[in-house]
Amino acid sequence: MPSSLSDTFARLCIRDNRRTEAEIQADVRQFILDAPFELDEDNLSLVQLESQLGDRRRIDVEVGATVIEVKRDLRAERVRREAEEQLAGYVAMRAEQTGLRYVGILTDGTAWYCYHVVDAELRQVSEITCEAGEIERLVVWLEGVLATTHGLVPTADAIEARLGATSSSYLLDRATISAIYQRNKSEPSIIMKRTLWARLLTSALGTQFEDRDDLFIEHTLLVNSAEIIAHAVLGLHPETINPAALLGGERFDESGIYGVVEQDFFDWVVELEEGRAFVRTLSRRLARFDWSAVEQDVLKVLYESIIGAETRKRLGEYYTPDWLAHIVVEETVDTPLTQRVLDAACGSGTFLFHAIRRYFSAAEASGMAIPEQIKGVTRHVIGMDLHPVAVTLARVTYLLAIGRDRLVHPDRRTIQIPVYLGDSLQWQEQSLDLWSAGNLTIRADDSRELFDSELRFPDALLDDAARFDELVNELANRAARRRSGAAVPSLNAVFQRLAIPQQHRPVIEGTFRTMCRLHDEGRDHIWGYYVRNLARPMWLAREANRVDALVGNPPWLAYRHMPTDMQVAFRSMSEARGIWAGAELATQQDLSGLFAVRACQLYLRRGGKFGLVMPNTAIDREHYRGFRSGRYGDATIGLAVAFSEPWDLRRIRPHFFPRASSVVFGERADGHPVSMPEQAQIWAGRLPATNASWEQAGPSLKRAVGRLHRSGTLTRSPYAPAFTQGAVLLPRVAFFVERQTVSALGLPQGRVSVTSSRSIQEKNPWKSVKSLVGIVEVEFLRPVFTGENILPYRITGENLAIVPCSSRYILDSEQIELNVGLHHWWSKAEEVWNKWRSNEKMDLKEQLNFQSKLSKQLPIPELRVLYNRSGMHVVAAKTENRRAIVTSGLYWCSTRTHKEADYICALLNSQITTELTRPLMSYGKDERDIAKHVWDLPIPTFDESNTTHMRLAHLGAAAEQIAATFSINPDLHFAATRRHIRQLIEGTPEGREIEEIVYELIS
Repeated sequence: MPSSLSDTFARLCIRDNRRTEAEIQADVRQFILDAPFELDEDNLSLVQLESQLGDRRRIDVEVGATVIEVKRDLRAERVRREAEEQLAGYVAMRAEQTGLRYVGILTDGTAWYCYHVVDAELRQVSEITCEAGEIERLVVWLEGVLATTHGLVPTADAIEARLGATSSSYLLDRATISAIYQRNKSEPSIIMKRTLWARLLTSALGTQFEDRDDLFIEHTLLVNSAEIIAHAVLGLHPETINPAALLGGERFDESGIYGVVEQDFFDWVVELEEGRAFVRTLSRRLARFDWSAVEQDVLKVLYESIIGAETRKRLGEYYTPDWLAHIVVEETVDTPLTQRVLDAACGSGTFLFHAIRRYFSAAEASGMAIPEQIKGVTRHVIGMDLHPVAVTLARVTYLLAIGRDRLVHPDRRTIQIPVYLGDSLQWQEQSLDLWSAGNLTIRADDSRELFDSELRFPDALLDDAARFDELVNELANRAARRRSGAAVPSLNAVFQRLAIPQQHRPVIEGTFRTMCRLHDEGRDHIWGYYVRNLARPMWLAREANRVDALVGNPPWLAYRHMPTDMQVAFRSMSEARGIWAGAELATQQDLSGLFAVRACQLYLRRGGKFGLVMPNTAIDREHYRGFRSGRYGDATIGLAVAFSEPWDLRRIRPHFFPRASSVVFGERADGHPVSMPEQAQIWAGRLPATNASWEQAGPSLKRAVGRLHRSGTLTRSPYAPAFTQGAVLLPRVAFFVERQTVSALGLPQGRVSVTSSRSIQEKNPWKSVKSLVGIVEVEFLRPVFTGENILPYRITGENLAIVPCSSRYILDSEQIELNVGLHHWWSKAEEVWNKWRSNEKMDLKEQLNFQSKLSKQLPIPELRVLYNRSGMHVVAAKTENRRAIVTSGLYWCSTRTHKEADYICALLNSQITTELTRPLMSYGKDERDIAKHVWDLPIPTFDESNTTHMRLAHLGAAAEQIAATFSINPDLHFAATRRHIRQLIEGTPEGREIEEIVYELIS
């Protein structure tokens, strides 16, 4: 940064009452001129001071389509409000005068606020406060608003900073498109496209998908951005192209590049005049980057920068980092010039990107000419996905991977980008029957709202993807241009130009007549888009068209998040292939195993190879046992695979997925399956960045051959059935309470005043529910233990909860009514539950006693051992509290003697036990889901005649005494307190001996 810029910034950071508004105005202008915004001192038309508005008013600073109003100090609410009214007038006037979309900035040099106008109202969309030493933050923020810079290299960091969800440019664009959508959402065409989008994503993402306005708006912005970027890759200037032509892909059609940009769910924007203006502005912002300088799948970075982390987590949308895609492709695709590669769940196209680059590398080494390289790669690297946003991103990624130099080569021929929107898994297995009498027949389905007649296409035409797609485009365009009710035009010119054989023409003419009728009925919509994409998965599934290699990251959609009809189909297809793990393990199953098997069955030739990124559970959990067998179903399915050594990636840090991952490799066998080896490559190391390239990540990662610990292969502990999970006291607002101070009048004996006890851990919708207040009989106020109460060998504190039970049983409705205070509380709790519950079939009492987890505790035993359901370490303690209820964050069992309880506590608190349990856990971001996996270890039942058991019990009692000496800081997080107690005990002779005995006993 130039020193003059630093000096100006330093002045702006300090509010000095001696400075005049004119001085601040001059510094603001000077900062803009000196910053790297590609402006210079001589270009005064771009940065104007005291710009005339035309009605005797003056704009303090005007830069392109941005109005800047400067005040001396904006901290006073009155000053800022008056300044906003002034700025609103300036922005509205300039927009009216020029017909352009103007934005406004309000600043006192230190605080900067960005606004746009919606329905004549000024709305803030972004703000920033200058702090000494953070000049780059202001530069990036202003650059996003002004959008004057060019030639930015689209690195992951640059995209996140300048286009991500916290950037000023994104906030402006997001606010604008949201306002446009809200004003026009009732338009029939927009309703139709929104509906089709929602249906597809429900199929792709299950019940985790929520049909929300904000997600549709974000997806529209993403797809529009990707399609604009696609034009920029070719060196076109999207800001100069008519918006409808831009999002319709007309320039690509003219250039002979098909299948990149086409009419889809997200071009509703250009149906509106204000939407077309928005697309021009968006194009100008994206033109700041040099999109020819791309070295990775940048669109997944754009996606993850815009779609919030919580939304992506809920939808299971986490794209594979570049380093992993690179090495998986390298491992699987060993002869790229001869192997046809398919990613059947391609997402944003990361695997496609690396497969394409691998193909070009081999082609260049062989001396292949560029036109032949392009022709070859589009025949050898193919992608599919059911997610319409992902498909658009992947198509642009494909284009980026080819690169501008190849695309503009003078001898380049027509290109068809082979990335398709389609149901790769083909849930409706009968869909393969759509091939009949030499034709692909697409039947009516009113639920899709696309057409109500059969559309037929000759089978032979699908072998040439480019010709087939061009034919469908021609039919769609001609049907749309034809005046409603007019005669059906001749297709002779189309037939001649595309060299359609004579014998196929009558079938196509019949389809075109149907299409024209659909247009007359107003039901053509985007059917061409649908047909082109539907055809390709079914074509690839034909034996003669299958591929040589499958790569990718199949969807990890959990069974519990699938819609009911998908669950039924999932179970049926899984049972037919021998990979259904049974109802007991149903909630642990996900789509990835079936997807991998189905993709091999449909698309992989015999002898073809696969390399697929999957949850780590695939290589060592019980519910994937059938998947690891390599044999799937009877002769009608006819699939066998030979697995090779998998990769275990869960020791790599930082985590790059929300769950631990693995990579499975193998090939489609010719009737002789080979089960997955127990030997695996164990990866470990620390990544320099989550989405690093292989060149960056490779040196930081180490691989070693190791043996997997598979659940179900060990001798299970006899304690497994003895331990059970605690009761579900949720929602918290209905059960957890704290005492209230009573009034001066007091309360009758046996009653207590309470209100709901809240927690920052509560989730929506419950955290927004108002706290309950009541006076309840004290007998129903019970101590409850949660995971936070359990420390090594010690229980600290207790929570209080209203629990409708006696010492022996849960009260029924009539018994609750007999207790006035309880009845009043319970009625309000049920009212809250019934209003906000997600499960309509379960009332509040059923929730409380789900799977008998409360009734199993009554009457409460004299002595119990408790341990945590989740956490980085197993933690256990014993209790003799016969009123305390155990919640679902804990597991418990009763023990006969204190010696047995001390023995179990010593075993569970041992670091050895945690280390041996960790590979057996089902994983989240870390191995935290302890549950009952600890009992997959061969922990023996306590035996008083066994001297080792007795010694361990004695040491457990000693460790309890040591833990009791630790002074607990109530302000310290319970996890830190656990760690301190664990370290205290590990440093004693008793702690060290416990570790030695446990190791010998169960290792």
